[in-house]
Amino acid sequence: MKKIAFFDIDGTLCDSSGQVLASSKESIRAFRDKGNLTCICTGRSKPEILDSILEVGFDGIIGAGGGYIVINDEVVKHQTMDEKIVNAILTYFKENDIGYYLETNDGLFGSDNCVQKIREEMKTISKNTGEPFDDLVNKMAWFEDVLKSHKHDEVDYKTVNKISFINNTVSFSDIAEKFGDKCYLYHSTVELFGPQSGEIAVKGVDKKNAIEFVLEKLGMIKEQTIAFGDGDNDIVMFEAVDYGIAMDNATDNLKKIASEITDRADDDGIANSLKRNGWI
Repeated sequence: MKKIAFFDIDGTLCDSSGQVLASSKESIRAFRDKGNLTCICTGRSKPEILDSILEVGFDGIIGAGGGYIVINDEVVKHQTMDEKIVNAILTYFKENDIGYYLETNDGLFGSDNCVQKIREEMKTISKNTGEPFDDLVNKMAWFEDVLKSHKHDEVDYKTVNKISFINNTVSFSDIAEKFGDKCYLYHSTVELFGPQSGEIAVKGVDKKNAIEFVLEKLGMIKEQTIAFGDGDNDIVMFEAVDYGIAMDNATDNLKKIASEITDRADDDGIANSLKRNGWI
């Protein structure tokens, strides 16, 4: 039976340095060569899905946590946030010194304090873990480059897919309580952004609904699906597939519901699982 595999990016398809391992590229291409399909399934919006990732070869993209869907190079779905809600969120963030960036298909647009807030969290992580601060900065260099490339572009607030925020001034629960009735909130999706940070997205948009939409479009069923992930925001992705594979660097919550735990993203986890299951 032909299969379709869904791949999260950060901590899964990309290793801790933000690169796709050669073993992952080769194994995913071998998987496709057998007539199977592959699809990115990530919280990243279009500008963050770099060419170095796309060159692996995919039949589809689920981006922005499910808000942006491409099948065979055709955009089949794109959901954006209500402009009034976006403005209310940004007003709250500015009042509470919370860094953020707006994710659209045309670019990433950071607040004036966005990079500063990320650096503050990196300093805390460096102090707590002993990992050199400069090493942490280097891990996010690609991301800062994306922000810089759109620094002078005009923002269309009607086209925001979601908002990611870097917060060390209030609790995540305060933000969730204020906006949770109108939006969907993801908690601490990027480790380097700190434990009180997260993402705000369109209510009803998530990886599960997106996968089910893709399967319907392709005429495929759940029994044909597998997925690789590492974070709590991949829990709903695993609920949508037949066989969920958690990386060894995954959260405990994801590991609890996984069908399999493979090696770390840095240690050929994708390739080893595809081989172990006889899919390549």
